[in-house]
Amino acid sequence: MRIRIIGAGVAGLTAAYEFARRGAEVEIVEREEAPGRGCSWYAGGMVAPWCELDSAEPLVARLGMEALVYWTRTVPVAETRGSLVVATPRDQADLRQFARRTAEFEEIGGNRLAELEPDLAGRFSRALFFPKEAHLDPRVALDTIARRLTAMSNARFRFGMDAGDVEGEADWTVDCRGFAARDRLKGLRGVKGEMMVLNTRDIALSRPIRLLHPRHPVYVVPRPDANFMIGATQIENEERRRVTARSIVDLVNAAHAIHPALAEAEISEMGSDLRPAFHDNLPRIIVEGRTIFINGLFRHGFLLAPSLARQTADFVFGGAVSQDLMRDELSRLGLAEAV
Repeated sequence: MRIRIIGAGVAGLTAAYEFARRGAEVEIVEREEAPGRGCSWYAGGMVAPWCELDSAEPLVARLGMEALVYWTRTVPVAETRGSLVVATPRDQADLRQFARRTAEFEEIGGNRLAELEPDLAGRFSRALFFPKEAHLDPRVALDTIARRLTAMSNARFRFGMDAGDVEGEADWTVDCRGFAARDRLKGLRGVKGEMMVLNTRDIALSRPIRLLHPRHPVYVVPRPDANFMIGATQIENEERRRVTARSIVDLVNAAHAIHPALAEAEISEMGSDLRPAFHDNLPRIIVEGRTIFINGLFRHGFLLAPSLARQTADFVFGGAVSQDLMRDELSRLGLAEAV
């Protein structure tokens, strides 16, 4: 079976790897010169299904639980150190509301918080600890999958090429272009997200920290070499690359509330891109003839991509999906019968 994957972000690479592992001949077509140079490049990399229940529907968390296994066992690039959610004294009501909406956490006090993150000692009196959640470096994760695919005899990349320029037939085409697929998918919109990377050795963190704020919530994700990814804005416009001064000020101010050392850190990188989303911010698997669209992952790319890749391969190879997903969930995902 010949499978053509369009797009080498997290959706495209996980789909390509799933098909290649099952023996299909896989061709990955990417308009950039390397994999993962779209919105996946700027992702936070938090594999946090229970935290996402605060703002996402339960479907996202259920599919996201599969990602915990995928990124720690199938492609073992994630660290399971949990997530911490904190709030300033004036925003304690937000912390209580977060607790009501989410699951699989421990309510902890300042002493336990200091044990988990010594550099946060004395800064917060209460926190929520989600011990089963994980985090990864998106660029390392995508490079790992790309290297695995490169080493496989039944997979090949074609970089610097638009999908319309590819010659030859495929049994199935899997379109994973994200926002670029708006020419084919009605209702797809881009939601801008801006981020920055800070470098400092004046603070050490072991796990993602989420700070709740009514206007400027922020998360800090530790990366190697004393780097910290600070994210992310969520703006309803479609300007891909423009990072605004206001957004950086908001991110820095929120990071300062977590620890002042972050405000004194060097800004080593800033970036932004568009998260592809439908009106309900839920993903879709859409079948049109011999083309399958995987899209609408919004800000949950690394959380949802493993499950969507598996479902798509299940459908192509067997015409059905695994029994661990409810039929009504698949209907909401938009999985249709093949033509």
